[in-house]
Amino acid sequence: MKILGVDPGLAIMGYGLIEVLPQKNIKLIEAGVVRTSSKADISTRLKNIYNNFADIIKENKPDVVVLEKLYSHYKHPTTSILMSHARSVICLLAGLSNIRLVNYASTRIKKAVTGSGHASKVQIQKMITEFLHLKKAPEPVDVTDALALALSFVYIELRGAM
Repeated sequence: MKILGVDPGLAIMGYGLIEVLPQKNIKLIEAGVVRTSSKADISTRLKNIYNNFADIIKENKPDVVVLEKLYSHYKHPTTSILMSHARSVICLLAGLSNIRLVNYASTRIKKAVTGSGHASKVQIQKMITEFLHLKKAPEPVDVTDALALALSFVYIELRGAM
């Protein structure tokens, strides 16, 4: 099973693709970011995200896409609105590609990966680095967050099957 975790953002969108192998091992296939220019208009930025993720999906054919649930802080409502634009592109691509879409709250992701729903970014980076046997933590943090999303699906949905 291939699992694509996506950390939604309009400027930087992290992604991490893992595969659960028959031996119950987890293999990192690909991870990275898609960036858009803040100088470009919103339609150009969303088109960039769409095209890049359409290619990622077409090339890798994930079985599931995992996104962080949208949250909003009353002090920064514009941030959540902009993030929702980028997030909706991934939702659309999952639908068009007939890929299961799963959404988890950030606290559930942190708890699944570290055991604590209030873990820091550093704690998440450490767990991802150790679990995937990486020599160093993925950068930027958007990549680590995306890999945490993918791994949280394994822990939450597949734990009993493993």
